[in-house]
Amino acid sequence: MNNLTIPAYSEQAAQAVKERLDSLAKVPGSLGKLEELAIRLAGITGRTCPSFPQKSVVLFAADHDITLKGVSATGQEVTEIQVRNFLKGGGTINAFCRNAGASLTVVDVGIKGDVGGAEGLVRRKVVHAARDFSEGPAMTREEALACVQVGIDMAHEEAKKGVTLLSAGEMGIGNTSPSSAVAAVLTGAPVEGVTGIGSGIPSERVRHKAELIRQGIERNRPNPADAVDVLAKVGGPELGAMAGLMLGGASLRIPVVVDGFIAGAAAAIAIGIRPGVRDMLIGSHSSVEPGHQILMDYLGIPTYFDFGLRLGEGTGAALLYPIIDAAVRILTEMNTLQGIGMK
Repeated sequence: MNNLTIPAYSEQAAQAVKERLDSLAKVPGSLGKLEELAIRLAGITGRTCPSFPQKSVVLFAADHDITLKGVSATGQEVTEIQVRNFLKGGGTINAFCRNAGASLTVVDVGIKGDVGGAEGLVRRKVVHAARDFSEGPAMTREEALACVQVGIDMAHEEAKKGVTLLSAGEMGIGNTSPSSAVAAVLTGAPVEGVTGIGSGIPSERVRHKAELIRQGIERNRPNPADAVDVLAKVGGPELGAMAGLMLGGASLRIPVVVDGFIAGAAAAIAIGIRPGVRDMLIGSHSSVEPGHQILMDYLGIPTYFDFGLRLGEGTGAALLYPIIDAAVRILTEMNTLQGIGMK
């Protein structure tokens, strides 16, 4: 990771696309956020006519022992159950990937069990679940760095397949707890302000969840100036791998679409490791989880729609893929004012 270089956002390509958009046969600025999206895609890729025929969601799965303290509506076993479901094509993320014409790669970076006989699972396990961070560090620094490297490696593997548009999905029962901890530490927001219902727990359990998160932060004292320290002490394996995918994608000028709250926490870690990643990411939706908008505002990454989602898995990112296709079609398929005989 020490050799990882993040190229600069191309202001030249972004400006050229802005000028192209203003010359098209429409009222200037009338396509709103679609125009902003096309400009951002040009700046990330360095191309004035970007296209994304091969898209992928890389879903990282891991467990969290803080789940054993009742921070989730379901038990850890659901992580493995859902991973098996994804591998058979039966999840929401599978449906949305099919809708977008995208592939789905499922990676075990920290599931509690060994997930035997799961055909198609990419096995890159670093730990058998993150440890309970309310009692001590979730991972060692070495484990956290190994998780980040898994994500970087997966970005390169997807690129070798011809993928030019990526997003990081996740499956991990209880993973809104480490995400809330990461958000609180890196943004300075109060724990209560970034802690929500997650998988659907009642309000009294949300208060219990927030207290455990606060306890973990006070006990571990993660350094907000060191994103890897934050990841190791109060984060989780999939957060590290997702951050790594963002780092790897950015290094290759592949746009990485940020999903919801958990992906936002991973983006904060990636930007903490390499600040230049900030300009190379694409936001997707505004999650119902209260910490998500706090994170995205703090990071300065715009989002493009709000459907009231809070599922995770990469679902919001996959929903943005067809919108990205529409944004780039504006550049390649629309006539100009001059072309239709107008000045």
